[in-house]
Amino acid sequence: GLYKIEAPMAQAQRLAGVLRDGTRQIAAAIPLIRGFKDISAQMVEVHRLENEGDRITREAIASLFEGGIDPMVVIRWKDIFERLENAIDSTERAAFILEGIVIKNA
Repeated sequence: GLYKIEAPMAQAQRLAGVLRDGTRQIAAAIPLIRGFKDISAQMVEVHRLENEGDRITREAIASLFEGGIDPMVVIRWKDIFERLENAIDSTERAAFILEGIVIKNA
């Protein structure tokens, strides 16, 4: 692959789980907005997950600089962590859009 990663780091797996959970919350909210129902529970959870993703990303990037890891490996993993975090941020942006739709049609 592009990054030549041999095995996933635990933090990347945790970020992937946060991304999965955030997209599930968005998927659960979509049928609710069709009926203009309350989606606040899903929105709160997406926001919580985004904060968790931020925390995991900060910890993951910090850990790259603690163990004397090859600089090329550090660069690769830092990029992967940032891309996962950007994807998680996108779930929050989607949540804001859905929330706006509900508010506009309330």
